[in-house]
Amino acid sequence: MVDPHDRSDRFELIAACEGATLAQFANDVLEDDPPLSVRQEPRPQLLMQQVCDPVERRPFNLGEVLVTPAEVELEGTRGFAMVPGKGERAALSGAIVDAAVAAGHEETPAIVAALEDVAARRREQRRQDWAQSKHTAVEFETMEGQE
Repeated sequence: MVDPHDRSDRFELIAACEGATLAQFANDVLEDDPPLSVRQEPRPQLLMQQVCDPVERRPFNLGEVLVTPAEVELEGTRGFAMVPGKGERAALSGAIVDAAVAAGHEETPAIVAALEDVAARRREQRRQDWAQSKHTAVEFETMEGQE
């Protein structure tokens, strides 16, 4: 189960969240004009995607993917986000959202609820994808007496 209060899970959910939703929450957090400093400007960059070989369980570099990271400090609490693709606004908003949840900002319950919705949609999408792909499974018959 994914927990938006767990920072690693929150990073994943922020990356999967729609940019407009992140921007709305960031605007809500910044409404009272709290002290905010941008520690890492959101700039698209390439990141090496590493995966694990399913047979030998050894990691290898699959290739580069485009991501946009950002880091902020909001009222003394750091926030970070990395979104897939070119998404400066989403990355900056996500970093603000991360800092707000980490600091227990008054918007935290609404943010957590939205991130839990993202997690539920992802689970449902994975369930649907699995349901579609299981029809492609091949079953092999054992032929006794033949080698």
